[in-house]
Amino acid sequence: MTKSALRKKYKMLRNGLSEKQKDNRSLSIANQLLKLPIWEFSFYHIFLAIEEKKEVNTDYILNILSGKDKNILISKSDFKTGGMTHFLLTDNTVIKKNHWNIPEPINGIEIANDKIEVVFIPLLAFDKKGNRVGYGKGFYDRFLADCKPETLKIGLSFFEADEEITDIFDGDIGLDYCVTANKVYNF
Repeated sequence: MTKSALRKKYKMLRNGLSEKQKDNRSLSIANQLLKLPIWEFSFYHIFLAIEEKKEVNTDYILNILSGKDKNILISKSDFKTGGMTHFLLTDNTVIKKNHWNIPEPINGIEIANDKIEVVFIPLLAFDKKGNRVGYGKGFYDRFLADCKPETLKIGLSFFEADEEITDIFDGDIGLDYCVTANKVYNF
């Protein structure tokens, strides 16, 4: 399927999830992450869920990272440049929703892309080859292109892999893993 068709399909499926289903799947995804060999790193980038879009609730993953005493990074998006700036999440970080309801840090300690070792990626769909579909603005492709090649890219999805995304192009950056409530995909 094309990215456009997949966006439409998975937005509809996601909107069909009850709050309880969303929460249960989010917890299962966090538990599945514990199976991955990713816990020896120091700098982990994570997204804060857009509740209105019924994204994976990353609070459970934040608790794991905090419990393992990891450096947690969150982003602020610049819709003029299409870039993202990354900040260390601390007890003093003030988070506010932007115009698009994305929870973002107001300010803080900025961390460069080359320090980031693991990135948890929001997505709408992914395929069996590790290609992914987001909202189509390219924020994560630009961000990931600026990370070190060895940075681990981990998608989080409420749904299993689709067969194939047919309109992938060179600027699309694939996943190393995708984690669902039932399975860990390794690409």
